[in-house]
Amino acid sequence: MVAWASALSKTRNMIKQVFSPSVGDVGELNVEDLEEILLRADVPARLVMEIVDHLESAPRKASRKDLLRDLLLDALGEASIFEWPSDKNPCVLLLLGVNGSGKTTTAAKLAKMTKEQGRRPMLCGSDTFRAAGSSQLKLWSEKVGCDFVGGEMGADAAGVAFNAIENALAKGCDPVIVDSAGRMHTKTPLMDELPKICRAMDKRHAGSPHEVWMVLDASLGQNAVIQARQFNEVIPLTGIVITKLDGSSKAGFLFSVRSELNVPIRFTGLGEGEDDLVPFNPEEFVDALFGDSDQG
Repeated sequence: MVAWASALSKTRNMIKQVFSPSVGDVGELNVEDLEEILLRADVPARLVMEIVDHLESAPRKASRKDLLRDLLLDALGEASIFEWPSDKNPCVLLLLGVNGSGKTTTAAKLAKMTKEQGRRPMLCGSDTFRAAGSSQLKLWSEKVGCDFVGGEMGADAAGVAFNAIENALAKGCDPVIVDSAGRMHTKTPLMDELPKICRAMDKRHAGSPHEVWMVLDASLGQNAVIQARQFNEVIPLTGIVITKLDGSSKAGFLFSVRSELNVPIRFTGLGEGEDDLVPFNPEEFVDALFGDSDQG
């Protein structure tokens, strides 16, 4: 498993300039230098200004590093480990995202995780836009060893989701993880299909989807937040999954996810391995930015 410190190395290498021994404490840095470093890491501008104001007004003897750490933790807010509810039977999760965000791999990793917890997950491939839309997820289901329902190219995506829930109810599967087709937030017809999928789910299993998570590519930084905001306007999101964090120098955009969307970050992808999807931990995340954590 990839460690937090390794996954965040690119962003950390930028931020650690603030604490370089050759420069000294943060208080000795030029304010413009500090702002530039944080902004380049995609920390939102409003938060950067708040940080600078706090650091400038702090007592001279105060540890700027400790103060910055506390400010970043406050910005992320508290995070609790997600647990699948036991009263939904099954709990239905709908995964959203643009093409290439890592939805399918995330769905597979979540299925593997839940199976290891003693559950019987079902994967649903409702990507009916591409010829091989469901085939990749079907291969993953065979590798994980879980049930699968998919649809052929051109099939009704809402109908596929409906059938998956029906099969899950018959077989006792829980949760149902629905991998929707990747779609650009600017394509109105594709976005309009999402409420239809949700209505079909609710028709077969009242209240579903119980969870709607958006999968965001960390390498896109603030652009990923823009995508999520527009998806959230179509279907209210209940969670965020961050992928490809290990290859990004823009990890600061996670602060925008929390402040602008007010949606909890559920999981983060720290690498490409099957076990590299981990629950989001604010303290481990911030400590890894400073190089203070070697925990996986």
